[in-house]
This record gives sequence, structure tokens and C-alpha cells, in this order.
Amino acid sequence: MGEDAADQAGVRELVDAVYRSDSRRVLATLIRLLGDFDVAEEALHDAFAAAVERWPRDGVPANPRAWLVSTGRFKAIDGMRRRARFDASLAELARRLDTDTSDPASWDEESVEDDRLRLIFTCCHPALPPDAQIALTLREVCGLTTEEIARAFLTAPSTVAQRIVRAKIKIRDAHIPYQVPSRSDLPARLDTVLHVVYLVFNEGYSASSGESLTRHDLSGEAIRLGRLLIELLPEPEAEGLLALMLLHESRRAARTSPAGELVLLGDQDRSLWNPEQIAEGSALVRQALASRRFGPYTLQAAIAAVHAEASDAAATDWAQIVGLYDVLARADPSPVVELNRAAAIAMRDGPPAGLTLIDALLARGDLEDYHLAHSARADLCRRLGRTMEARASYERALRLTRQEPERRFLERRLSELPD
Repeated sequence: MGEDAADQAGVRELVDAVYRSDSRRVLATLIRLLGDFDVAEEALHDAFAAAVERWPRDGVPANPRAWLVSTGRFKAIDGMRRRARFDASLAELARRLDTDTSDPASWDEESVEDDRLRLIFTCCHPALPPDAQIALTLREVCGLTTEEIARAFLTAPSTVAQRIVRAKIKIRDAHIPYQVPSRSDLPARLDTVLHVVYLVFNEGYSASSGESLTRHDLSGEAIRLGRLLIELLPEPEAEGLLALMLLHESRRAARTSPAGELVLLGDQDRSLWNPEQIAEGSALVRQALASRRFGPYTLQAAIAAVHAEASDAAATDWAQIVGLYDVLARADPSPVVELNRAAAIAMRDGPPAGLTLIDALLARGDLEDYHLAHSARADLCRRLGRTMEARASYERALRLTRQEPERRFLERRLSELPD
């Protein structure tokens, strides 16, 4: 390879590296400047195509990100002017965009970081359906392809594409503002954002169906989003959510056997847990708790931290976990929280105490179709020697689960019951 070719290859590598590190930032600013997702995406691709062509010839600009924003903006406005021959309204739009966005000061570092926050809040706007919020966030904020999102959620790419298209149309037609919410609206709107990030993490950490127990790429994206959020908006509950995700993620390597079988928390090899993630998660929990402005994610993270601190299952401080579930049940009441609290009480006070609570929950009907409620009941019946009841509950859980490793685990439990 000659010197010129080597230089060109080096510049091409640099363009690729800038794309990986900065394309989402550039896109977020272009969306603000151009006021349209699709126009901004086209401008982003045009800007990087121009970089591949010009940087080897002209040299790499001092501020590649500002160059890309400026080039993308110019290409979009130029394209509108060319198409204005066929659509007169584009001429006016191009003129207005040129005037309104001509100040390069609005592309500085601080504005760009604000743009990323604006993009997250726009993608997670409560006017959009939840599945559209997730798809749009993964596509626009994280840069996942439609195919990657579809694969992660076991959905057809065409379905994901439709959700994204409809969400963009809704944003445009409903004039959803591209902005960070006001201080008074921030708590409610932040809850929606945190919920979307948590849903993405959960699908990666415990896939809702299919052959695989986990999808590492998806939980990795959620953690990246969590880090971005606290970098841009260091709110205690955002710290609590990142802590919760890190503490759960720290157990990934221990959650399945080498053969791909499910391993429950109490049976996991704790030497496989990730100490760096535990240390970071625990520090974030302490920070969020110290603020006194925490919520459900921080409380769940505190419970995960108690598990992480125990050297083995027998050393777990179940009294502390029950106490945290008591607070969580008041702060964010839900049948699933009550189920987890019942399981913790069974560990603290014995299986009969937990079984009484789970039976009361099932009698209410809230968790009738939730497989984990029936598998928890089955486990307590098994420990109490109530084999027929354990068998019936395992079979009910088996009919409800859609995940292959969980199915195999339940079948194994059933086969181990005495006749």
C-alpha cells in the first residue's frame, strides 16, 4: 500500500471512529436545526459521505463534529432549494432555515449536549405509544438499525419500521416540541424516560420470550443510555436506575450454566459476579439514597445491593430486604412488588409465611397469568413437602412461560418431584 493509500485508509478509519462516537450527537443537533427527523437523518448521511470524500483531500477539520453539523445543514438546505422548482413551499422553508440556523454558536458543545437530552425526551414523549417510544429511542438516540431492534424484541423489521414512521408523523403532526421539559414538568416526564430505559434493559436482561435468557446488546444499550442520562441530568432517581441496571448486570455470567440452563440467584456462583459493576452500582445507590429524593428504582437498587454484599446465599440479610420491600410497597405499590416481598418473607420467616401471602395475592386475581407467581408458589409447596400442589403450580407456570430456558428449568423441577 502506497503512502497516499495508507493516509486515505487512516482518514477513513477516523471518519468511522467519529461516526461511532459522534453521529448521534450530530443527528440530535441536526434535528433541532432542521426540525424534521427524516431530513436530519438524510443530512447526517450526506455529511459523513462528504467527510469520506473531502477529509483525505483537505485534511481533518479542527472540530469534526461542528464541520459535520455545518455540512449536513448546508446539504439539507441546498437540497430543499433544488427541489423548490417542483414545490414552492420548500423555497420558503429553505430561506427560513438558512436564516434561523446560520449562527454557528448554536452548534457549540453545550448546545449539542442539550440536543441529546432534547432528543431523549422527544423520543419518550407520553403522547407516543410505549412500543414506539422504545423503538424510536433505540433508533435515534442509540443508533440501532431497524433490524437490530426487531431481532432484540423478536418482532418483524417491518413492524418496527412502521412504529418509527408513525411516531415521527405523530411528533410532526401533533407539534410535539423538541425541548427539555420545564422544571415543573420534569419529574413526570423523567419518569417516562426512565421507564423506557428500564424496559429496554429488562428485555435484554431477561428476554420475555425465545431461546435466549438474555440479550447482552440490549441491556448494554440501556446502561449506555443510563450513563448518558446522569451525565446530562444527574437526578437521584436516574442514578438509582443506573445502579439497579449495573447490579443486575453484574450477575449475568452466573445466571446461566455452561449448557445455557437457568441458575437461580441462590444457586449462582458468586465468584462469577462482576466486582467493578457491583462497586459502581453500590456507590450510586448510596449517592441516590443520601439525596433523600429517591424513588422506586433506587429502592430496587438498594435491594440488589444487599444481595451483592452477601458472600453467599446463606449470608443474605433478609430482614433488611423485607424492610426495603416494605418501603417500596408504599412508594410504588404493585402486585409484583408484593410477590417479591412475599418471597423475601418466606426466606426470613419460613415458607408457610410466604405461601400465605402468595395465596392471598393469587386469590385476588392480579397475578393469575404471571408465571413467576405460580413458580414461586410451587417452590414454597415443594419445600413444605406439599408435592401435589407443587406439581399443579409448576405445570401452571410452565403453560404461561414463553422463554425456553425457563421452560426447561420448570420441567427439571417437575421431574425432580417425588411421585
